[in-house]
Amino acid sequence: MTIRTDGQWDAWMMTAQGAPLEQRLLAPRAPDAGEATVEVAGCGVCHTDISFLHHGVKTRGALPLVLGHEISGVVREVGAGVDASLVGRAVIVPAVLPCGECDLCRAGRRAICRVQVMPGNDRHGGFASHVVVPARFLCPVPDAALATHDLWELSVVSDAVATPFEAVKRSELVAGELALFVGIGGIGVYGVQVAAAIGAKVIALDVDDRKLELARAAGAGAVLNVRDIPAKDVRKQVRALAEGLGAPPHLWKIFEMSGTRAGQETAYSLLGFGGSLAVVGYTMDRIEVCLSNLMAYDATVRGNWGADPLIYPELLQWIGEGRLTVKPYVDRAPLSRINEVFDDAHHGRLFKRMVMVP
Repeated sequence: MTIRTDGQWDAWMMTAQGAPLEQRLLAPRAPDAGEATVEVAGCGVCHTDISFLHHGVKTRGALPLVLGHEISGVVREVGAGVDASLVGRAVIVPAVLPCGECDLCRAGRRAICRVQVMPGNDRHGGFASHVVVPARFLCPVPDAALATHDLWELSVVSDAVATPFEAVKRSELVAGELALFVGIGGIGVYGVQVAAAIGAKVIALDVDDRKLELARAAGAGAVLNVRDIPAKDVRKQVRALAEGLGAPPHLWKIFEMSGTRAGQETAYSLLGFGGSLAVVGYTMDRIEVCLSNLMAYDATVRGNWGADPLIYPELLQWIGEGRLTVKPYVDRAPLSRINEVFDDAHHGRLFKRMVMVP
């Protein structure tokens, strides 16, 4: 981690849709009450960041804005009301920081708190040397996780790992059931790991053989390249693969991770009796579906906006115990190369989650 000798903070800001990110030097600001200043160790590049810059998705905060919501780092300063023992601690900054007090938070739906703060969307995010965030849900990183991973690698826990982790847990997947992952990229490979660790039968679907090999290494029992395969044939081939794995023919748990129209259409087409679909990837494209299938199959579809910050300690415990690993699926680049990395991500040239390191 780098601290400028002139005391200013380095930041790379989005100034307009489609325009290259611009480097700016920001004057440091002290954290307000309830906030903490985090020196950034790493910030992962997410599909959401690319959507802000290239796909017309609007940030809630005004431009110019520092993007980036997958943040790990070290707490350097805290505001009034924050436990001073946090200073000097390595932490994960949850991608969604709820208020903890509203009716949704009290109902356990913290991820959709209506006054939530999402770094890189509501306010400046992690593509910078420092970030100031609400401190309430910062998650200290246990020594066991740091024994096997560098702190910058763990930045992706904030979203790419935590979101599929929560999606799988919310699905109530159990050992022996079938878990189908549509899209093996920035988040899908972690969902595969989680489902395999639970003891489920796992099938991964993608259009790229290299990503499918990642899925095999992560624990998928079978993979299927669905490029140029008609939807009705995809269902037949998945059913055959499931039978080969000894998985039950019903109660499939489907996880749409691609964030593409084709992926969502494929995932919905796989719904059957008692099945459930978790929509985790995001696209602005619309698809046409027959909602009556939900009635006919007694099936369930639910969305998954980020993750409840209360799951992060359990997730980091899994990493510390070796049940889940991040290291093989991430790579890093200096923050100065951010425009090059964004371009590669936009054009699908990346096969690992890139982490920008100040």
